[in-house]
Amino acid sequence: MSQLDTQTHQDEKLRFQVQHLSIAVERILRENPLGINELNLIKALQRPPWELIGTVNYAEPDKLYPVHFLVFHVLYRLRDQLAQSGERLSISPLLIRLSREDVVSSTGAVGEVDQLRAFYLDLSKYQLPESSIFQMMDDFWSGRAGRQPARQEVNDAADVLGFGHLPDSFEDVKYRFRRAVMQAHPDRGGETETIQNLNQAFGVLKAHFRQTRTGNTL
Repeated sequence: MSQLDTQTHQDEKLRFQVQHLSIAVERILRENPLGINELNLIKALQRPPWELIGTVNYAEPDKLYPVHFLVFHVLYRLRDQLAQSGERLSISPLLIRLSREDVVSSTGAVGEVDQLRAFYLDLSKYQLPESSIFQMMDDFWSGRAGRQPARQEVNDAADVLGFGHLPDSFEDVKYRFRRAVMQAHPDRGGETETIQNLNQAFGVLKAHFRQTRTGNTL
């Protein structure tokens, strides 16, 4: 088989996987009207009756990235399709929720949302060099992701770290994050994916405080 034939076969296989994932993701979202986070969505796609995603190594960003990208590719495709029937799909790693279009919620500036949409709908981004993936993760966790998180995303991140409201300072975030990570450590019976979720929440809050409080050294 030539290289061109191999690539064509891989592209067809990927499109076939996207079709199956789209059906499963929509069903899962409708079964969770209050929303679901990315990690629990991935777990749901791993379980029967779907079993569309294999084992995921949450501790290695280069192994997690293709799964994350494919799920978000499907989510953005679904968002465009469902909008035609008056439904709104809010997309964030911490909360993915389907609602009626007349429910108003903050999802960030249009330009920011469109940039994310363009990125995830481009299937050529499914495979990136390992160095690019690690740079993306470093930027996200250090708060340099280049966008202001939406208010709902910030509130969801605060909930993940156990706050009942948005904390007053980033020092509070750092203290709560360190404590939560220690409690979730595998040596204490925790799970690696829980730490991944805490890292995502920490990155969102760090970006929030970095971009909204000038002169604050993070």
